[in-house]
Amino acid sequence: MYNFMSRIPLKTIYAIYWLLLVYLIAALGWWYFELDQLNDSMLAYHTDQYLKFKTISLETLKKFEDEHSRNAKQYLGEGLTFFVLTILGAFFVYLAIKRQLYYHQQQRNFMMAVTHELKTPIAITKLGLETLVRHRLDEQKQLKILQDSINETERLDSLCNNILLSAQLESGGYKMTREEFNCSALINRSVSAFKRRYPLRNFNVEIPEDIMAYGEEFLIQLVVNNLIENAIKYTPQEKSISMRLLDLPDLVQVEIADEGEGIPDAEKKKVFDKFYRMGDESKRKTKGTGLGLYLSAKIIQDHKGFVKLENNYPSGCVFKVQLPKF
Repeated sequence: MYNFMSRIPLKTIYAIYWLLLVYLIAALGWWYFELDQLNDSMLAYHTDQYLKFKTISLETLKKFEDEHSRNAKQYLGEGLTFFVLTILGAFFVYLAIKRQLYYHQQQRNFMMAVTHELKTPIAITKLGLETLVRHRLDEQKQLKILQDSINETERLDSLCNNILLSAQLESGGYKMTREEFNCSALINRSVSAFKRRYPLRNFNVEIPEDIMAYGEEFLIQLVVNNLIENAIKYTPQEKSISMRLLDLPDLVQVEIADEGEGIPDAEKKKVFDKFYRMGDESKRKTKGTGLGLYLSAKIIQDHKGFVKLENNYPSGCVFKVQLPKF
């Protein structure tokens, strides 16, 4: 049954939904019309009995007229009540269906992306190791293959960490340990690690020494790594990734900028949604699962901080992370 329903186009589902809603409203209107006609017919009948046949008294006719008026108000009130409840119910059902379809599509995109993200590093690492076993290569080529394998393994490790940590944070199973830490040293460690992984990349770094922040160092390290990875992903090879650390009065601000194509204003809020990725998943060439930015935003929110996304000039984006000092 599920497989059958999943094959139905989304436009068909919406068309059926609106058709049923229109039918329900039309049936409600017909019900009101029939009751109102019946009420008028009963009054006309009793009026004829009084005027033509004198079988009922004037007082009895007055009672029937009062009853007719009460019934008319009752039918109108009940009709309007059912109409409003129907519209409200249809509205909430529509929102629920739309939300579920959206989550279903996002989860489907996530499964497609994570399958690719899991298979690619495994395949590259396996191919590299098989090449080392089967062929006698010079030292430089061996180092190149080993470095590529290490990069892919770290990518796989980062993906697994994002998935597991996301599940733990949402379920409340992860207990954070906040303490003061050296934010300058943390960012320098991340930059050094990415320079080793991507020796051909250009990093512009402005990190003053010994700027302290408050939070769980492991989680903040994960946020910084995710944002740097995101910047590398969308920045062309010949352009730079920039990082700055600012010491504000009560906050520490980390800025990570790329020089990619940028993000449209309409998409800026959506990029922090779980599983969200711009474009068609089946045609996308960039790596990722749609978890990194979501997880980063959630971690910073849990630290009582803020994440801002702004345009980088002349091109690209700037992610600004603000953390409390205490």
